[in-house]
Amino acid sequence: MSAADKFLYVDRNVVNNPLAQADWATKKLVWVPSERLGFEAGSVKEERGDECVVELADSGKNIRVNKDDIQKMNPPKFSKVEDMAELTCLNEASVLHNLKERYYSGLIYTYSGLFCVVINPYKNLPIYSEEIVDMYKGKKRHEMPPHIYAITDTAYRSMMQDREDQSILCTGESGAGKTENTKKVIQYLAHVASSHKTKKDQNSSILSHGELEKQLLQANPILEAFGNGKTVKNDNSSRFGKFIRINFDVNGYIVGANIETYLLEKSRAIRQAKDERTFHIFYYLLTGAGDKLRDELLLENYNNYRFLSNGNVTIPGQQDKDLFTETLEAFKIMSIPEDEQIGLLKVVASVLQLGNMTFKKERHTDQAAMPDDTTAQKVSHLMGMNVTDFTRAILSPRIKVGRDYVQKAQTQEQAEFAVEALAKATYERMFRWLVMRINKALDKTKRQGASFIGILDIAGFEIFELNSFEQLCINYTNEKLQQLFNHTMFILEQEEYQREGIEWSFIDFGLDLQPCIELIEKPASPPGILALLDEECWFPKATDKSFVEKVLQEQGTHPKFFKPKKLKDEADFCIIHYAGKVDYKADEWLMKNMDPLNDNVASLLNQSTDKFVSELWRDVDRIVGLDKVSMSDMPGAFKTRKGMFRTVGQLYKEQLSKLMATLRNTNPNFVRCIIPNHEKKAGKLEPYLVLDQLRCNGVLEGIRICRQGFPNRIVFQEFRQRYEILTPNAIPKGFMDGKQACVLMIKSLELDPNLFRIGQSKVFFRAGVLAHLEEERDMKITDIIISFQAWCRGYVARKAFAKRQQQLTAMRVIQRNCAAYLKLRNWQWWRLFTKVKPLLQVSRQEEEMLAKDDELVKVKEKHLYAEQQLQEMEDKQHQLSAEKIALQEQLQAETELCAEAEEMRARLAARKQELEEILHDLEARVEEEEERASHLSSEKKKMQQNIGDLEQQLDEEEAARQKLQLEKVTLESKMKKIEDDVMVLDDQNNKLNKEKKLMEERISEFTTNLTEEEEKSKSLQKLKTKHEAMITDLEDRLRREEKQRQELEKNRRKLDGDFNEIHDQIAELQAQIAELRAQLAKKEEELQAALARIEEEAAQKNLAQKKIREMEAQLSELQEDLELERQARTKAEKHRRDLGEELEALKTELEDTLDSTAAQQELRSKRETEVSHLKRSLDDEAKVHEQLLVEMRQKHGQAFDELNEQLEQAKRNKVSMEKAKQALESERNELAIEMQTLMQGKGDSEHRRKKAEGQVQELLLKHSESERQRLEQADKLAKVQAELESVSTVLCDVEGKSIKATKDCSVVESQLQDVQELLQEETRQKLSHSTRLRQLEDEQNNLREQLEEEEEAKRNVEKQLQTVQAQLLEMKKRVEQDAGCLETTEEGKKRLQRDLEGLNQRMEEKCSAFEKLDKTKTRVQQELDDLLVDQDHLRQIVSNLEKKQKKFDQMLAEEKNISARYAEERDKAEAEAREKETRALALTRELDSMMDIKDEVDRNNKLLRAEMEDLVSSKDDVGKSVHELEKGKRVMDQQLEEMRTQLEELEDELQGTEDAKLRLEVNMQAMKAQYERDLSGRDEMGEEKKRALVKQVREMEMELEDERKQRSAAVAGRKKLELDLKELEAGIDNANKNRDEALKQLKKIQAQMKDLIRELEDTRMSREEILASSKETEKKLKGMEAEMIQMQEELAAAERVKRQAQQERDELQDEINNQASKNAQAVEDRRRMEARIAQLEEELEEEQCNTELTNDRLKKAVLQSDQMNVELTAERSTCQRVEGARCQLERQNKELKLKLQELEGTVKSKYKANMAALESKIAALEEQLDMETRERQGATKLVRRTEKKLKEVILQVDDERRNTEQYKDQVDKSNSRMKQLKRQLEEAEEEAQRANANRRKLQRELEDASESADVMNREVSTLKNKLRRGDFPFTVRRTVTRAGIESDEDSEPKPETPEPKAE
Repeated sequence: MSAADKFLYVDRNVVNNPLAQADWATKKLVWVPSERLGFEAGSVKEERGDECVVELADSGKNIRVNKDDIQKMNPPKFSKVEDMAELTCLNEASVLHNLKERYYSGLIYTYSGLFCVVINPYKNLPIYSEEIVDMYKGKKRHEMPPHIYAITDTAYRSMMQDREDQSILCTGESGAGKTENTKKVIQYLAHVASSHKTKKDQNSSILSHGELEKQLLQANPILEAFGNGKTVKNDNSSRFGKFIRINFDVNGYIVGANIETYLLEKSRAIRQAKDERTFHIFYYLLTGAGDKLRDELLLENYNNYRFLSNGNVTIPGQQDKDLFTETLEAFKIMSIPEDEQIGLLKVVASVLQLGNMTFKKERHTDQAAMPDDTTAQKVSHLMGMNVTDFTRAILSPRIKVGRDYVQKAQTQEQAEFAVEALAKATYERMFRWLVMRINKALDKTKRQGASFIGILDIAGFEIFELNSFEQLCINYTNEKLQQLFNHTMFILEQEEYQREGIEWSFIDFGLDLQPCIELIEKPASPPGILALLDEECWFPKATDKSFVEKVLQEQGTHPKFFKPKKLKDEADFCIIHYAGKVDYKADEWLMKNMDPLNDNVASLLNQSTDKFVSELWRDVDRIVGLDKVSMSDMPGAFKTRKGMFRTVGQLYKEQLSKLMATLRNTNPNFVRCIIPNHEKKAGKLEPYLVLDQLRCNGVLEGIRICRQGFPNRIVFQEFRQRYEILTPNAIPKGFMDGKQACVLMIKSLELDPNLFRIGQSKVFFRAGVLAHLEEERDMKITDIIISFQAWCRGYVARKAFAKRQQQLTAMRVIQRNCAAYLKLRNWQWWRLFTKVKPLLQVSRQEEEMLAKDDELVKVKEKHLYAEQQLQEMEDKQHQLSAEKIALQEQLQAETELCAEAEEMRARLAARKQELEEILHDLEARVEEEEERASHLSSEKKKMQQNIGDLEQQLDEEEAARQKLQLEKVTLESKMKKIEDDVMVLDDQNNKLNKEKKLMEERISEFTTNLTEEEEKSKSLQKLKTKHEAMITDLEDRLRREEKQRQELEKNRRKLDGDFNEIHDQIAELQAQIAELRAQLAKKEEELQAALARIEEEAAQKNLAQKKIREMEAQLSELQEDLELERQARTKAEKHRRDLGEELEALKTELEDTLDSTAAQQELRSKRETEVSHLKRSLDDEAKVHEQLLVEMRQKHGQAFDELNEQLEQAKRNKVSMEKAKQALESERNELAIEMQTLMQGKGDSEHRRKKAEGQVQELLLKHSESERQRLEQADKLAKVQAELESVSTVLCDVEGKSIKATKDCSVVESQLQDVQELLQEETRQKLSHSTRLRQLEDEQNNLREQLEEEEEAKRNVEKQLQTVQAQLLEMKKRVEQDAGCLETTEEGKKRLQRDLEGLNQRMEEKCSAFEKLDKTKTRVQQELDDLLVDQDHLRQIVSNLEKKQKKFDQMLAEEKNISARYAEERDKAEAEAREKETRALALTRELDSMMDIKDEVDRNNKLLRAEMEDLVSSKDDVGKSVHELEKGKRVMDQQLEEMRTQLEELEDELQGTEDAKLRLEVNMQAMKAQYERDLSGRDEMGEEKKRALVKQVREMEMELEDERKQRSAAVAGRKKLELDLKELEAGIDNANKNRDEALKQLKKIQAQMKDLIRELEDTRMSREEILASSKETEKKLKGMEAEMIQMQEELAAAERVKRQAQQERDELQDEINNQASKNAQAVEDRRRMEARIAQLEEELEEEQCNTELTNDRLKKAVLQSDQMNVELTAERSTCQRVEGARCQLERQNKELKLKLQELEGTVKSKYKANMAALESKIAALEEQLDMETRERQGATKLVRRTEKKLKEVILQVDDERRNTEQYKDQVDKSNSRMKQLKRQLEEAEEEAQRANANRRKLQRELEDASESADVMNREVSTLKNKLRRGDFPFTVRRTVTRAGIESDEDSEPKPETPEPKAE
């Protein structure tokens, strides 16, 4: 054996030692537990009840061992077995022994079913060389010894054959060799699947891979440098998990790779344990960096860095300097540029520098300070930041409080924590960036990956003394992986059972792990641990303790979860994983789950001048800031809103779910790595360490799964040959089927039916059955050999005795002859007789003559026979020559066929090249289309930006419109108020008439005037319904004519300017809309061009598909030709065989008839030579023919594969084109929708513009009317002024007050509306808070009810405790009685089990011995039987193939017919599409004509508007002529409005036509897509039919298996019942054991129970007092909740006395000790409580001070509000309504004051209640210090709530103050506006004087205007006639659109569109 073979192959000579087999058979060897070796070998000497006396094999000592602790030993033939699933006795001892023996022999790889177990050898083994790789390449798993290469090769081959993705899962502890095995997997794949052929240099044996393979191999050194470190267990430990995904193309070459990482241990960057190192890159950099690099990176010595805890820790046999150069070379190979390398190293150096930043406390405060900022300068230099900003961000970061940012000073601990968090986050981001960069380098190839192999290198199960959050994540991952293993392993086992048709009830072993997985990951009802952790992260007051309490509350009753038995400061909770029980300590879990950072520093890093650093910190928005973590209160509490960030647990859960999804879609291969010892010594194996890892890795779990099934299986023939010796007379003579023979044998063996199953080709046995059969076989063979030896010895003895007898008789004969000779030798006659006797031959001559005659006769007969044979041979020769000629003719025909096939191949190759060119063209076009699509997308983004700008402009216009509407509303309110004022004035006038009788006549005249004014006001009210915007201004002008003319004119000018500006804006918007329309038209043209291209490509694709179908038809023809050639070949081979047989017969006959004649010899030699020549020629021709056939097969197969690949590529291109087409269609639809919205916006803007124009015109009319009325009233007022001066003054004052009041009220109402909108927004926000508060109150009420119910339950439980104690005594007696009965039954049961085990062992031993003897005997028979079976099978296959060929021909004919039908349908669809396109073109033409008509109408409208403006400008205040002009203008306005409505209807019709066009286009596209889908679906149907022909046999097999399943259903129920019985027996055993332990401990607990009862009575009295006070305060609720939780735990402990008696005993003892110490320290506790109360009182005083401060602030606010009220009263002295509003504000202030007083009273009462509750709780809470902390937290919560309420009240007061300020501003504005109106009135008076001068001119111009108006009326009538005439094309268009839509009704339902109405 070579050096490598020693570490791969087992020495079978040592294993197959007959002495060891005999020793094992004679001695009952078993495994016994041992503290030192785990298990020791021993032989059973005696059995004494439940115990056995065992003699140890090594020491010879006798030990007493319980029978349950003894484990069976396998026969010696299973020693060092390569697959432990083959072991007959599957137990921990056998597995450990097998692994140990193989490890000591240098065999580190062992199979365990689907597992490959690897033990770290701690030395280099010569089993990873290139020769070993070649040795494993392409070999099956069972052909080679176990190796990681075998696992990798099977994964690679199954990926290539089955086209199924593969995964290799490497798990294990740190130091077990996961990373090294991962490297070997990648090395093997890079060698086997390299796209470049491996080359060997002449002088070296190093492989030169391609660039991608080099990069794949060089990715590991980089990841090891940045992600690995030295630990106590491992010098190169991977501190992260990774999943390497290697992609392969169709040919099996590597085309790319991808790496995903999990759970980087970033805390190692800042601190390390003793004798450990941080990540390697720090040491590489510090030792390997040159002087220039050290200066650039500001590097120092090892001992100067705080983050390097242990300084320079070296690794033996490793040079950091060389490894640094290797990593730099790996960077070059990965094509990472130097600037990025330097950026990486800068980040590493900055992480080291961050550790050197020191902080100190200031003298008088806790604020942190930085005495020396040199390290900060270094960090900021390396990171590209400003030093001052960096130090400010660390020491006093900005924190958001409400809406403002405040700088908060940090303490020393907070600053240090922030720096450490920054260092960890920086290193983690750099590592993620590095992985992303490696993935980018590995994925740069353009080849498409068909499948992949994933390699998972992740940490195995970890069980420490105390485990944290990281261990929970790792164990959660391993639970999921073990569930995946159970699923795959046992499903494969059960699939084999199903194939074999054995009776089996399916078991899902994955469900065994599901409860534990749900305990960790379940989102709700009840939530799992991760969900509860995330939920606690949302609450501001949450801590690790509250998290643990919530977990205990939610999951306390879960079967996989319970509280540990340990005391305080130990584990918080326990989880029972599949590998064992794990204790978890929940310290800093909230912080680890949140992973907070200083967001100020993060924003600085985001804005860094260094590009690399800024790229690392791109996603600053996603981090959790340190301001959201209140470190002063609790280390885990923080404040944030939901949705702001994602926790580490959520991200890891998502990563794991994605990983499991990919692994479930792959075929997994499991590799379990095991560490043999912690000393890193080679050849040493610690048994218990290995056993723990076997449990954690699931190896023993896999064995447990095997034990549930039938792990041992034997083929029928092998079973019959090996074990037929045990049943000699069971099988009758003659032929019998193997299955029937096995059934008869098993019946005669009388095996239990539960121990075996008989399948279709194998016999399945439970574990241990074969060992028992081997034992019986060995015993039988020993008996046979003993009898054989006895028979042989008797035969040899008898033979020797007979020989001795013959020797005696011979001696006697010789003696007698010698005596006779001595007597006769001297006798003379004797002498004469001896001399005469030779002369007596003459008498024999006649006899000799007769003999000669007989010989002559025989020779003649032979001669005649030879002549006959010669004639026959000549005839045969003629026949052979004729056959030879026929064969030559056949050969010529075959050569011609071969030539034709060559020509066909050449044609196929040419067509293949053409198709490839077409494909290249298609790919180029696809790329062009993609570029165009990208260009279109960019243009779409630009359009979207433009649309956004337009939307902003539209929003601005909307805001302006809303303002106008608000003004309109205010004016309406003013009008209503004016009406009220008029009514008030009427009342005042009536009063004045009564008081002043003398002025009755004048008053009557005044009342008449008033009635006239009322009538005018009513007319104004009628006008108000139409134009409510400007009425109040006109009425002000009527009442204040002389003073406000100038202001009115100015206002009019301003309105004109605003109108012009709006008009200009509308014109700009119209221009922009026109531009957008032009752009949309361009886009539509481009889309139409793209659609035309897509249609052309679809046509080309159809042509390509036609060609592909023709090629498939040609291929089918070629296959038929091939089958004909095969048939001809078989005929030729049959002829050749017949000729050979005849030649051999001739040879034999010629050899028999040899003669001495030379002619015959020459003829024979000639014939032999001719025959040899014929043979050679035939053989040569056959070889040539076979070579030609092989070449043709290869060529046809290659051509067929290439065509399949082309088909797949064409399908993929088709799918991509369809996706692109759909995307373009969606974009086009979106653009159309946007166009519609723009058109609607345009219509709205035009409508607004029209309304504004109408309002301006109506305002002008009102102005003219007001001026006319002003003149009339001026005359009237001149008459009345002298008489009614006093009354007029009163009325003017009242009117002024009312006007001011109305204006102020309108302003106030507008402000109130704004405030109401703000209030609505605030109410929406408050609604959510109120709903939350209601939920909390409901929860509070529910908790109160639960508390009361639980108190009642507690009382009941206390009563039940007494009854339970009495019942316990009775149960003791019953249990003792039952124990005796159960012990007797258990002893009998154990004896039966022992007997069964012994019988099974004997059977297995006999079976194993019998197998060895009979294997060699049965091989030849197996081969003969297999050949016969193969011959029959081939005949069946030939017949089936002929039938399938006929069916396939029929299918082809049907497919051709179907394709012809589809071609006809396609032509019809294309014709319909063309018709629809022509219809669409006609519609577009009609659209263009309608657009022209619309433009003409717009022009006419513009002309009319210009003329109307001229008419308006030429107006004057001349009586009736002005009224006539106004009437004409109104008529024109009506006509204009009618024209506008007609235009709007035309636009609606245009939009309808555009919608119809879009629908037609969409229908066309849908028809095309549907046609293409039908074509692809029919292609797929053809392929599915082909597959269905192949799968028919499989389906028949599946049906047979289903029938077998139905038969096995009845047996399955019985098996389930048996399994349930076994489980019940196991439960009874466990219950008995627990009962015994409980009986022992009950005696100890009874004394403690009495003390407990006393303590419970005391606690019950205290609880009653607490119940009285719990209803008053919320604190008591929380306290009683905690007490009830404790009581529930105590009650659960009382109920689980049998299961957790030990735990209860420990807890009770601790409580007794604690109460004893508490009684001694009661005085000290009281003193502490008094000090605590004093502290609480001080806190209450502080809070009262705060409330006083808030009261002062409120008083100030009230004073300010009073001042504002005084100012308001001064300004509103003329307004009664405003005074009422002020009174309302004062009432609100009073209400707020009352609310504040109530709040103060409630706060004080709550504090008093809290004080009383605390004083009443002192006696009860002496033993419950934890409850006090919770109550304090509740009090602080209440204080915070009150503070929040006070702040809300203050904010309301501030809002009111702001409102008053706004009122002031609005009053000032109103005053200024009044002044402006006065000026405008003066200017209006001047203009009125000018207008009187121009009156005469206007009269003349009025006549001209009337004539022009008549002309305009005529033109308008002509326009109406034209429009009515233009109704015909619309109807035509409607009919066309209806026809088009009705034609499309088959494909798509007709949408209901409103038809435009034509006038």
